[in-house]
Parts: sequence; C-alpha cells; structure tokens
Amino acid sequence: MGLFYRLVIRTALKFQDSEKAHYRALRFLRIFSANPFTRFFLRTMYKPRRIVHINRFGFDFSNPFGLAAGMDKGAVALQGWSSLGLGFTEIGGITQHEQLGNQKPRMFRIDGQDLLINRMGFNNHGSDSMAQFLSSKKSKRAHHSQPLWANIGKSKITPIEDAKNDYCATIKALWSNVDAFVINVSSPNTPQLRELQHGEYLIDILQQCEQTNIELSKQNKKDRKPLLVKVAPDLTNEEFDVILETIQQSSVDGIVICNTTLKRPKSRSLKEENILNEQGGLSGPFLHPRSIEMISHAYKQTSGAVPIVGVGGISSAEQAIASIRAGASLLQAYSGFVFKGPGLIKEVVHGIYRELQKEGLDSLEDLIGKDHGF
Repeated sequence: MGLFYRLVIRTALKFQDSEKAHYRALRFLRIFSANPFTRFFLRTMYKPRRIVHINRFGFDFSNPFGLAAGMDKGAVALQGWSSLGLGFTEIGGITQHEQLGNQKPRMFRIDGQDLLINRMGFNNHGSDSMAQFLSSKKSKRAHHSQPLWANIGKSKITPIEDAKNDYCATIKALWSNVDAFVINVSSPNTPQLRELQHGEYLIDILQQCEQTNIELSKQNKKDRKPLLVKVAPDLTNEEFDVILETIQQSSVDGIVICNTTLKRPKSRSLKEENILNEQGGLSGPFLHPRSIEMISHAYKQTSGAVPIVGVGGISSAEQAIASIRAGASLLQAYSGFVFKGPGLIKEVVHGIYRELQKEGLDSLEDLIGKDHGF
C-alpha cells in the first residue's frame, strides 16, 4: 500500500494545488474512517503490529510516533488518525481569535527533495469554535483513543505585549477537550511571534499559562494538563540556551524541537529555485540535521531531565531512530506523511522495535539519548 501511495496518490497530488490537495486528503481520511469496514481496512493496512510503549507526561503511549501540528489544523480526521495507529495527535495551531491566515497561494511542494514551504498564518476558526466542535459528536473526539494535543499560537491582531492573555484564553477554551498544550512561539508566519521566544515575553507567557492551567485544574477537580514549548530551528545556540534555562526554571513539562525553518537548501533547477524563494517555513529532510543538533544540545544541557519531542524532517525509520538516540522521547512528522503516506507509521514504529531488538534493549527508555552515554 505504501508503494501504491508513492506511485499513484503522490503522483496525482503533483498536479494539484498543495493546499487543496492537503484538505482533500483530510476529507478522504475522515470519510474513509467513518465506516467500520473501511476503518478495519485502515487498521489492517497501516496500524503497527508492534507495541513500543513509553510513558511521558502521565500518558502511556502505545508508540512514540505522533502527528505534528499543521497536518490536521481543524481536527477534521481524528478517528482516521486513531485508526492508522499513531501514538498521539496534535491539532492546530489554534488562536483565540478566528483568522483567515495569509493570502493564497501559501503552501508549496518541492517533490524532488520532499520539501514543503508554507506560510499559512494560523488559519483557524478560533479557540471557542474549536472547543464547540470538539465537544460535538461530529468531531469523533470520543473515538480518538490516543492522547490529543493542541498547538496554540498568538492571534495576529493581538499585540505581543498581550500575547500571554491570548494564549491563556485559548487554554481556557480548550482545557476540557484536549490532553496537553503545545505553546507555539516559533512559527515564522505570524509577525513578531518568534520574538516571544526571548526574555520576559517567554517568562510571562509560561507563568500565566501555568497559572491558568492550575486554576482550571482546581475548578474541574482534575490533574493539570502538560504544557510544552515549541521552538524554532533558526535560534543560535546562545539563544537556545537561554530558552532551555527559562524552561527548566518554569513549570513547563517538555520541549518540541523544532518548527519550520527560514533557511533553504540549494536548488537543483529553476523551478525549485522559484519555489525556494517563496516566503514561509520549510519542512522536510533538509531540516532533520538541525533538529538532531538541537535535540542533542537540549538533552546534554538539561542532562536528559526535560522530555523532548523530536520533529523536523522525519520521513524514515532511520531518521526517527537518530532522533531518539539524540535524546527525543517522542516523535512527530508532517511533511513525511505528505510524501510517504500513512505507511510511514508502521515503517517508523517497526523500525524502532527492530532497533531495540538489535541493541538488546528492554524498553524505549534505554534507547533515548543513548548516543550521549548517560
């Protein structure tokens, strides 16, 4: 089926607008997973037959491989992702205020290098609308058996000095509907957003989000929700160290490394050059070495004390294993699914399982950060 995707479906996608093709694929997955017979087909074809347990943030994941934010912004196909056998799903980005995002076209593919460039701009219906949707039967939230995370960002109309209130409003709206929050201060497609990674802005956001989290926990008489921070790959090591220190001094539970990059690989044709000149964040295999570098740096700087979610250019079992050995506890993919299809899930999970067998390790915990020897 993976070969069918690459030869037929991926070929067909080349002739479609990238954003339209993306939403068609989501609708297809939603429809295909709504029927018990076709849902059985999805599980049979794509769900991993190996279990690679790991416990993080109070959840027992059946495997460490999840869906990155941006792939299913509006939680369109929750039942589908669950049927495919992912360990967890991240929806969003979601902002307090509804926004259309940036002007179209805003998503571009470079098939020869398996690269995506997007400048979507947090297009979404707003956190209140998302909360209503997730609470409805239409969302199939009740049939999504894996942990559901929400990626949250700052609304474009909100001044950066008020960003903390914007994030907190989204947490309040979604608190009862999701299992964890990823605080996105690193998208390159919202003006000034990346400034929130630095100094007092980040400290204030993390403090206010945690305070809101605790208040909601008390009101609902439930445990607080895990909070993670997603960072950009274009930070200097010095800037990254300051962020890591801030995270360690806060109540943040983990870090997601990393978002899309503003850097570009070399073009191999005039067509590629034209696409690479488009503004927006780039994802795909080009990003993976930088992701590994940052994961490794964060793991060493924190002595492995801060759980790391590795994302960025993972499109093979080998890349997934490299991210784990560098220090990632959990993994995510976005562009990998676009170019390789849902067969990537089984490839990655089975590959990790074989790596554990080859190394003679009892659990995934023993593979995390193994390249560092501590």
